Amino acid sequence: MTEQQSAFPRRDGEGRIRALGDLVGVALAGLVIGLLVLVLFDGAFAWLGAGDFGQANGWMAVILPAWFFWEDFRAWEFGVPRVVAGLVAVAVAVVCGLLLAGLTTGLPPLVSGVLAAATFTVIYAMVWFPGVRWLTNRAG
Repeated sequence: MTEQQSAFPRRDGEGRIRALGDLVGVALAGLVIGLLVLVLFDGAFAWLGAGDFGQANGWMAVILPAWFFWEDFRAWEFGVPRVVAGLVAVAVAVVCGLLLAGLTTGLPPLVSGVLAAATFTVIYAMVWFPGVRWLTNRAG
């Protein structure tokens, strides 16, 4: 009897993420982990008297999703489709994240930054995943 191991996220033979749901799910999980770490650090600094709670930059929660996106970017063969899809995805995601951050300026920086980081994470995945596949199929 052989035991089948299922790895998450599911990847193809070259190490690329196979499903959009896997990409979004793992990226959002990384965002939540980043948020928890950021809240712990912000709370510790507030407890030590180094500022008020909620004043940390919430954009820092995007570190793990960005790292994950970088790994998927690297899994694609170097060429125009990968670079164009990556640049467009980053540009659209950053603009959307900054727009949301601008709309939520009345909230503490931690909250508005995390909302912007979550927007960046979802938009990047939604543009990158189909974009790189479409461009690669068109070029190949």
